[in-house]
Amino acid sequence: MPMPNYTFEDYKNAVKAKYEEEKKGEYSNNLSSPTPANLRNLCQKRFNETTKDKDLSIFNHFFDFPFDKDNKNLYGNLELNKLIAVNRFFLGITDKPSENTVEFSAILVDFRPRPFMQFMNGDDCNKEDFNDELKIDVCDNNNEEVAIPINTFLESSADKNIDNREGQQRIKEQDKTSKKRLYIKLTLVICFMSLIIYFFYPQKQCMQWSADHYEKVDCDLKIEGLIVSNPVEVLDQSLINLKKIKVCDTTNCFDKNGNAIVWYAKTANGIDFFNGHGRHPETNSPLRPVTKYILDKYVIKEDMK
Repeated sequence: MPMPNYTFEDYKNAVKAKYEEEKKGEYSNNLSSPTPANLRNLCQKRFNETTKDKDLSIFNHFFDFPFDKDNKNLYGNLELNKLIAVNRFFLGITDKPSENTVEFSAILVDFRPRPFMQFMNGDDCNKEDFNDELKIDVCDNNNEEVAIPINTFLESSADKNIDNREGQQRIKEQDKTSKKRLYIKLTLVICFMSLIIYFFYPQKQCMQWSADHYEKVDCDLKIEGLIVSNPVEVLDQSLINLKKIKVCDTTNCFDKNGNAIVWYAKTANGIDFFNGHGRHPETNSPLRPVTKYILDKYVIKEDMK
């Protein structure tokens, strides 16, 4: 009869599948939450029951000392730390546990046939043969033989691996979808903020001197070169109302306190008067407050001619 071609990977998967069954069974308190302390308590129960030399040998290899059911302080911190490897294997945190960890885990979940050599040979309960239907003969506590298809364990483990892969794929797709939605939201927010800035944020304005006053103009006029006689300037609220005015002998040039309310600047052609202070828009000369001397010289005398 040909020997079944089972690998240690098959054995590992079958032990893990048996754990998924056992954590809902008699020892669910220990296996549903496989902490090192819970595994220690289960270990004591399992090895108090076993009489197999191979199980006791696995215990010795795992902990580096033989099992002694009468020893009450059997496990210290070092032994509890070793049980962390079993915890990580049961919870699927590691995919590559050591052989000692898998063999010891098989005892804790009472997987049969064990150890791996019996599993590979299809040998358990001191039976020499292993049938062609890929069944493992296991023993219950009364040494009665029960045939369980090994594929029950292997297919269960394979299904879980497939489910894990599908779950990871779904997570990746969800991440992609979430990132895409986030990108769309950010794009919409940026567009919305741009519209707000465009319509509500004060736009840069410009002005240009035109004959005797400033006019508000498009700042692009300077770039386009549509108007070149006077420079286009950034709008200055303190100057936008500046105007060139005509002054005669009846013009009121001073307030009630005698302060000038008319300003002037000399030019090549004479003198220009303005309704406010600043600089001459055409010559850039500073404007000065008008005086009686200036009025007598440039206004009254000119009117008398």
